[in-house]
Amino acid sequence: MPDNGTCQFPIDELFVIFEAVFYSLFTFFGIIFNTVALWVFCFRFCKWTETRVYMISLALADYTLVLTLPFIMYFHKMERPTDTFCIVIIIIHCINMPMSISTITLIAVDRYVAIKHPLKAKVIRSPRKAAVISLFFWICCFINGITLLLRSDRKGICFIQFSDDHTLHHIPIKFTIFFCIPLVTLLFCSTQVIQCLKKKQNASLHEEKLTQKAIFVISVNLGTFIICFLPFHISLLLQYIMNTTDCEVRHIISNTTHATSLMANLNCCLDAICYYLVAKEFQEAASLLPVFKPMQSKSNLTEDLQLPS
Repeated sequence: MPDNGTCQFPIDELFVIFEAVFYSLFTFFGIIFNTVALWVFCFRFCKWTETRVYMISLALADYTLVLTLPFIMYFHKMERPTDTFCIVIIIIHCINMPMSISTITLIAVDRYVAIKHPLKAKVIRSPRKAAVISLFFWICCFINGITLLLRSDRKGICFIQFSDDHTLHHIPIKFTIFFCIPLVTLLFCSTQVIQCLKKKQNASLHEEKLTQKAIFVISVNLGTFIICFLPFHISLLLQYIMNTTDCEVRHIISNTTHATSLMANLNCCLDAICYYLVAKEFQEAASLLPVFKPMQSKSNLTEDLQLPS
């Protein structure tokens, strides 16, 4: 019979090295991209828009991830036990993924409303409402982190998951709320907007190019979301489903979860694609910095939010 007790899995030394290389790169580029993003969105814009609010929220969410990556590398390298400091870092780290998913979904919904329902959008959309919605999701993610703190039994090595009923029973609920619902919403909004843009009769070659660029932007955002988050959430679900098997199988699934978590954490850099593609003003302002000079020639790439419906 499978052992239903807690399985404690040793950290693979090769994974620690692999993780250190990737997390070092994620930290370096994540700090650069998100610092520039916050500087541009906070100080270089002349007007507050819904997109500006959501992008600031997304950059802040990415910062919560980037700043925890050096600690994760240290915890795994030193095999530090799960203590109070570890739990605090876990809470900060765990805010990123649901907040990033929520913000990307909000951007898609905002784009859908603006293009499909332009008259209602004048009433529904506003920077103030976008700020209130973002604050609401930040509070929800923080509460989720607090529940993680209260639920933690502080076993084993920090940031190494153990496969037992106590730690995994919440996975189906979180899988549905934090991933499935946003994914379905994102797919619906993206496909509806793409269909609307394809049906649009363009009066000029310029408008035709803007339409194609808008479709490209939406497709890239959707693809980034799926690449980063789908493998990780599937591995978590497998971890829950296979929780009654023997420890060797659970160990393999646990290693898969750790590997896919690298892809999930990659979003702190790939979200920069959203910065470049969603806001035309971001590219124009960022092009003032030497490191982003090559992007200047593409400053008109993301006029999708300015497209007429």
